[in-house]
Amino acid sequence: MCNAFGIVNFEGSNVKIKGLQDYRPAGAISFLGRYRLIDFPISNLSNSGVNHIQVHIKDKPRSLVEHLGTGRHYNINSKRGKLHILPSSSDLGSDFYNHDIASYLYNMRAIEEVNYPYVILVPSHMVYRMDYSDLLDRHIESGADITMVYQSVDNAKEAFIDCDVLNLNKQKGVLSIEKNRGIYKTRNISLETYVMSKELFIDLVKKAANTSSLYWFRDIVNDECSELDIRATNHRGFFACINDFKSYFDANMSLMDFDKAKDLFDEDWPIYTRTNDSCPTQYYPTGRVVNSFVSNGCLIEGTVENCIVGRGCVVKKGAVLKNCVISPSVVIGEDVHIENVVVDKKARITRKKDLVGESGNPMYVKRDDRI
Repeated sequence: MCNAFGIVNFEGSNVKIKGLQDYRPAGAISFLGRYRLIDFPISNLSNSGVNHIQVHIKDKPRSLVEHLGTGRHYNINSKRGKLHILPSSSDLGSDFYNHDIASYLYNMRAIEEVNYPYVILVPSHMVYRMDYSDLLDRHIESGADITMVYQSVDNAKEAFIDCDVLNLNKQKGVLSIEKNRGIYKTRNISLETYVMSKELFIDLVKKAANTSSLYWFRDIVNDECSELDIRATNHRGFFACINDFKSYFDANMSLMDFDKAKDLFDEDWPIYTRTNDSCPTQYYPTGRVVNSFVSNGCLIEGTVENCIVGRGCVVKKGAVLKNCVISPSVVIGEDVHIENVVVDKKARITRKKDLVGESGNPMYVKRDDRI
């Protein structure tokens, strides 16, 4: 059992996923056909022995609340554990003021009542695998005030734009936090994961609120880099930051690589999600599937190549799908050709026979659309 509680924070102001985010928070967006983005941080917490988890929701809560339910499917201890869904205030006046600090203040009583000495803050829009119990042990052993997690990347000029970057000294102490503007190739990208005592966390939240009404938690941590002992630990392995439409598409497609998928998914570290009892996918004699993730409950009569296909989708005879991310309950009609397209939930593409996006710049079909 991990002697800490978890907070899954809602997406920051730098997370702008075109189209998909219009209907739900980032954490509720479908990933690899059968998961939601929030399944990864909650599964990491649950597998690490964190049994008390708070999920803060910014807006458009319906789909996320429906998916989370009571949290039983995340294998949280049924006697001592709890998944607590906490909305932010609806009286903030402007979206500029609807940030994580405002949510923490609005739900401060729920935070103060948690009977754990440490808190682990994790984002809802990042995909990676990590044992937080080991991270907490390292934090306590180091004697640091705050421990943060980062990953060194060598493609920061074209990827991870607007993600937080940690500037470190030789001892991996955090000197400052800034944004990745795509200027340098090699950067230490923050996983926006923090470990600290609950007491310090509450103090920083209140200090941030007194400093500026527009401060996010990262801002107050950045201010305190010279005052507190803030250290960083390196994460190795698959890591994806979903902060825009292209990064969402690229993260899905990158897991077609078996080695990357094997690194993220481990039989001893299950990724939990809300399941249903739909039947296995049916592949008709005319169907052909190559290098794709196809979820359960689908009917495949056409050709699917290098695609992610969500639950309950129908691909009619003669249809051809290439390099696409298809959300659940989508219908692709006969002889329809779509390529480099992200299709949102319950859309039907039957009349328009050709939808081809640019490689590296996929097209988006909105939820419930009829084409």
